[in-house]
Amino acid sequence: MSRPVGRHRARRDTGVRALRRPAIAATAAISAVSVSAAGYASAASALSGPASADLQLRGQADGLDAVNAGNSAVYANGDSQSQAAAQAVAARNAANGKSKGALASLAAQARALQAQANGSAASAREAAAAQSDSSSSSSGSGSGSGGGTTVTTFSGSPQAIAAAMLSSFGWGQNQMGCLVSLWNRESGWNASAENASSGAYGIPQALPGSKMASAGADWRTNPATQIKWGLGYIASRYGSPCGAWGHSQATGWY
Repeated sequence: MSRPVGRHRARRDTGVRALRRPAIAATAAISAVSVSAAGYASAASALSGPASADLQLRGQADGLDAVNAGNSAVYANGDSQSQAAAQAVAARNAANGKSKGALASLAAQARALQAQANGSAASAREAAAAQSDSSSSSSGSGSGSGGGTTVTTFSGSPQAIAAAMLSSFGWGQNQMGCLVSLWNRESGWNASAENASSGAYGIPQALPGSKMASAGADWRTNPATQIKWGLGYIASRYGSPCGAWGHSQATGWY
């Protein structure tokens, strides 16, 4: 390859000189320090007695000052690093403390909600047991005029009677919500409700209503008799009130 000529060579030379400038400056600084040291040495040799000693002591003092200044800078840097490390540790500890506090608060809230749920469940069980005891104590039996069937009487609202009967069919109180929705749609829990077009009758809307005579001769007027028959019908056809309610939602009837 041929050597660059003209302004291209000038540009390369200028770049080389620019790269050499820091090195030249460093060499000049070292030379200046050397000259100063030589000057101190020459001055000290030219003097004698106390003046020479004073100059030598001054040079030593200047050197010690420089060393002390360097040491101070090192110590200051070390202190700054130590302070920064201490601040980082303190910040990390504070963050950990806040996290632990937040977790403890969440755990306490969860325990409180669980206790509330347990209390609600216990209250529901106690209410159901009390209603069952009340219904059992007020129940009785007798002979009906329609084929010697047993007539059972209950006290309380139709929904309370139904809630007391659920356990006799093997269901829990969790089925009560479905039953309420189902018979709200069918009859509004009205023992005298009658469908004018189909002839369905009573709370469970038995079709025909006379089917309920199998549960009691007073099927026309006694909500307990109608409910007993209706729960038996649900058990045989759908397995549970929620099963019957699901079918009713899907088809409009059960």
